[in-house]
Amino acid sequence: MSAPERLDVTGLTVTHGAVRAVDSVSLTVHPGEVLVLLGESGSGKSTLARTVLGLPGRTARVTGSVALSGTELPTLGERALADIRGRRIGYVPQDPDAALDPLRRIGAQLVEVLLRHRVADGRRAARRAVPGLLDAAGLTDPERAARAYPHELSGGQRQRAAIALALACGPGLLVADEPTTALDALVRARVLDLLTASGASVLLVTHDIGAARRVADRVAVMHAGRIVESGPVERLLTAPEHPHAAALVAARPGGPR
Repeated sequence: MSAPERLDVTGLTVTHGAVRAVDSVSLTVHPGEVLVLLGESGSGKSTLARTVLGLPGRTARVTGSVALSGTELPTLGERALADIRGRRIGYVPQDPDAALDPLRRIGAQLVEVLLRHRVADGRRAARRAVPGLLDAAGLTDPERAARAYPHELSGGQRQRAAIALALACGPGLLVADEPTTALDALVRARVLDLLTASGASVLLVTHDIGAARRVADRVAVMHAGRIVESGPVERLLTAPEHPHAAALVAARPGGPR
């Protein structure tokens, strides 16, 4: 794995026409830290995550700074960003089907990622690496999973395959956008543990208080495009100060631990 990356977002604003989805947001994910971005649907947290990845949307206007260990991402062209995505930043989407090609076997997709980012020394080496990547992502029969098409796996297995893709090149930053929404409680807890066991810095986007309690070092609460409160997880989830943060915690106090 690469060394954990530092993410610095400074004064980030993302607008779609007259709609300001992200409004002057600043945050930092320190190397090796898990920062949970907590908020209701429509709060702007997913837009922020996609903007970090360089995918704010075709019509978006972006101002402000997004720096990955000193590399200013918004100034890069698409080819340079595509090299960073996967190699330095891994992405786990809410729906694993958004990450997986339905017409290709899981193993072939992993091989392609390893070769594209020049992590494996040739196709044979990439194929040898596949079972270990799937095993590390929690798939109990990695050889079978490698031969399978996405539709032949359960939802939890597909999410683990998506995590294997995200972690295949050993990125230093992992961006996970609601990665456990469609999973049952047991699988949800295991997937969260996989994300944090990677050793990467993690930006986890969720509305799930339980997920924040389980894995976060710090929590930032978004509302109407702004971060209204941030702080260490235990302090923020037990004694939030902003009224919206307090309402969010009070409405959803539970979750896996």
